[in-house]
Amino acid sequence: MRTRIVVALAALVATAGGAGVAVAASAAADAPITTLANGNFNWSAPQTAASGLTVPWGLAFLPDGSALVSERNSGRVLRIPPGGGSAQQVATISGVSATGEAGLLGLAVSPTYAQDGFVYAYFTSASDNRIVRFTLANPTTQTPILTGLARASIHDGGRIAFGPDGMLYAGVGDAGNTANAQNAQSRNGKILRMRPDGSTPPDNPTAGSLVYSLGHRNVQGLAWDSSGRLYASEFGQNTWDEVNHIVPGGNYGWPTVEGRAGDPRFRDPIVQWTTAEASPSGAAIDGNALFVAALRGTRLWQVTLDGSGGVTGNPVAQLQGQYGRLRTVAVGPDGWLWVATSNRDGRGTPAANDDRVLRFPPVGTVTTPPTTPPTTPPTTPPTTPPTTPPVTGSCAVAYQVNQWSNGFTANVTITNRGAAINGWTLTWTFGGNQQVTNSWNTQLTQSGTGVTARNVGWNGAIPTNGSQTFGFQASYGGTNNRPAEFRLNGTACANA
Repeated sequence: MRTRIVVALAALVATAGGAGVAVAASAAADAPITTLANGNFNWSAPQTAASGLTVPWGLAFLPDGSALVSERNSGRVLRIPPGGGSAQQVATISGVSATGEAGLLGLAVSPTYAQDGFVYAYFTSASDNRIVRFTLANPTTQTPILTGLARASIHDGGRIAFGPDGMLYAGVGDAGNTANAQNAQSRNGKILRMRPDGSTPPDNPTAGSLVYSLGHRNVQGLAWDSSGRLYASEFGQNTWDEVNHIVPGGNYGWPTVEGRAGDPRFRDPIVQWTTAEASPSGAAIDGNALFVAALRGTRLWQVTLDGSGGVTGNPVAQLQGQYGRLRTVAVGPDGWLWVATSNRDGRGTPAANDDRVLRFPPVGTVTTPPTTPPTTPPTTPPTTPPTTPPVTGSCAVAYQVNQWSNGFTANVTITNRGAAINGWTLTWTFGGNQQVTNSWNTQLTQSGTGVTARNVGWNGAIPTNGSQTFGFQASYGGTNNRPAEFRLNGTACANA
């Protein structure tokens, strides 16, 4: 496995600001940022993002880099600040009926969260499994978008995630009735695909049906590679657990077959493990590395994808026995790998600080925790005194980047070297196909390659030799060079 090397474009600033950014290295300001490989995390340097949880299950990220985590039994949704910290309750899902494996399960954040603010939750009620959506601004109003999925104390599925096509996917278990999986009229034992409002997309494999694939026992992990291929982790029964490459309309054999069978009616898994080695739950992909959290196996499996829907080499067991049962894994917007334990689910041996959400940095990352972004306006505009010799010109801009395979976050620090200003606009032009997806501490718009960032209400004043910092997240393909020029209120700024 090659080493991930992230090259930052600017010197480190005194504070990482609110982006949840971790800088791997620094180089000349005009050097390109390149990612040489992915999936190489420092397993010996974890940070505890949150502790003292009880059966965390779903994990999803907000645009500001903070994480939402669900607790299966309590029905609570908690927010963890970027980089970790005290988890704060932000919602309680109404009507959760937690028995056995059932309860509040998966979470997903709308891909258009900046516009609609929606958070999605999959949970078991007294009568069914269902998906609701709500906003953090009004968490008690929870609107069902899908109801009537058969429930049981086992095999409730529960993983939900938005795909690169903007559709919501859901792994639904067979609810203990194996016949459901091969019954095309049942939505259990399936992977479902729906619009964000729960309606059926017209391009689903069967007209009018949410069923995307069938023949599943209990899918609990969904992840896409950079080419848009979907992979799912699945609990077997007594012999084999699986990872499958999911294709539209594919039949994966349960309950007729378990594991690889070579039966032309069904699609074989690309990876299989004995149930003692895995009991696979959450899944995540970083570059060509697929990570699968194992419950009974008490490890994190790392699988190398071959770029064609298959695998190459043998899976590698990471973290074996170190943290107990692992439920969920996700690559955060900070580029770190987030892993949630499940030692208080009645089947583990919890440590004093369980359950936990852990963060593992990419190899080479400076592991100083970033500063949490302000959630309310400060009473006075923050300023950062200069810590380096003055830069010639009336302004300077530091551009600090953390990058992964097809996305990055950037912290941008404006330093005013001229007369005090009250209200600022910073403009620049991307040199590639970068596309901003969200931002913080700024009002940011993009038109083509041109970007305009304006102050928000509380950070418009920049005194002489004072600074303001904002951040954004973006996608990209190919190279991701530093913008050639930044202009503050129309004036070109020096690089800092």
